[in-house]
Amino acid sequence: MIKDNQKVFNRLMVIADAAITAASFMSAYYFKFYILNNGPGIGVLPAIEYFRLLIFIVPVYVLMYYACSVYAPKRTVRRRFEIYGIVKANTIGIVVLIIILYMVVREINFSRSVMAIFYAFNVFFTSCFRILLRKGLRTIRSRGYNLKHILLVGYSRAAEEYIDRLTDNPQWGYAACGILDDHIPAGTLYKGVKVLGRLGNLEVILPENKLDEIAITLSLQDYHNLESIVGICEKSGVHTKFIPDYNSMIPSKPYTEDLMGLPVINIRYVPLTNTGNIFLKRAADIAGSLLGILITSPLMLVLALLVKLSSPGPVIFRQERVGLHNKPFYMYKFRSMEQQPPGEEKKAWTVKNDPRVTGIGRIMRRTSLDELPQLFNILKGDMSLVGPRPERPLFVEKFREEIPRYMVKHQVRPGLTGWAQVNGLRGDTSIRKRIEYDLYYIENWTVGFDIKIIFMTFFTGFINKNAY
Repeated sequence: MIKDNQKVFNRLMVIADAAITAASFMSAYYFKFYILNNGPGIGVLPAIEYFRLLIFIVPVYVLMYYACSVYAPKRTVRRRFEIYGIVKANTIGIVVLIIILYMVVREINFSRSVMAIFYAFNVFFTSCFRILLRKGLRTIRSRGYNLKHILLVGYSRAAEEYIDRLTDNPQWGYAACGILDDHIPAGTLYKGVKVLGRLGNLEVILPENKLDEIAITLSLQDYHNLESIVGICEKSGVHTKFIPDYNSMIPSKPYTEDLMGLPVINIRYVPLTNTGNIFLKRAADIAGSLLGILITSPLMLVLALLVKLSSPGPVIFRQERVGLHNKPFYMYKFRSMEQQPPGEEKKAWTVKNDPRVTGIGRIMRRTSLDELPQLFNILKGDMSLVGPRPERPLFVEKFREEIPRYMVKHQVRPGLTGWAQVNGLRGDTSIRKRIEYDLYYIENWTVGFDIKIIFMTFFTGFINKNAY
């Protein structure tokens, strides 16, 4: 069974991590004194004094790995989260080592450089080992080995979506053995997974001890069975997970509150409602917009002149958009079309080969240079450097009725660039897909995520193939 093999695997992982930690520390000593220097020199503690520290270092680091969930199952966890756990454990470990060594026992003769090199080596070698191991295991699992066998209890949209993901990601190593349901006839297939029988068969199947996990995927109409099914699963000792049939209404990372023992799940967690996060993002927007205006001002002057010469009309085009908390504001752009009668531009998007677009306008649209005046919108506070793109009031009213959760995007400031835009969802592309990316950004916002999007904008986001 997988759960028995997992225990052996975890023990081997502990041994491997202990060996890598010891090897990294010894390598740090030799790197410092034999590669960076010509030997230890006078007054340097002998190697044996350093290596005695491993009696303390190795157990502490193994405990840190446990505390930082480095040994938790990683089948479906992204690589960066595993590396983050390793970095976190090593950071705590080196801080503990330094405090005890230099402040508690006051052994000041140990080289600080050796400790710094050890930290870098251990993070690097442990991360490389885990990446290679991950690739090896995923290859094995994609070929049908080392699989976890799962039984789905309940046929629902959640069950279908779960099977979809398992089918699309064979490297995770999950095999759905079947489904139990009271409403779908036995023998019904969904992507090769068969309905085996009714919910009552669970008590017959579990004692056979051939399952690694149970996934409760009941439809909403069967939730009255939930408590009894959980009770049966817990008695069996099989790992049980719950996949709600209302998953489309809750975020990927639910924000829960403990209300005197009553768990409360918030429908939407928006990090940018936190005062500290709001301050950080606004400060970054002010600094970034000022820097952007300073750097691009010569280019904006040239573009302004070209726009003025291209056709009669103003240089800057103002268009009403909907921003934070559904409040309208005027977004600035370089005018890229011939001047139109009042109200005409509100009726529709620009289409391919639109005759209204000027020559310089077509170039600006393709390269997103017409968006540069929005740096002043950011400085004013109407917009942010990163966020969902704002839409015109006419289309907001249209999409709020047609697309679920569309209005959630107005819980944050609209952005000059965004997660949807750097993933190619600009211009004439799927609005529904854009909203999916916008919601992901809103629910998973961090300063690091903003920096990533800004870098992606520089490398992939300026050229807009869908701009007309």
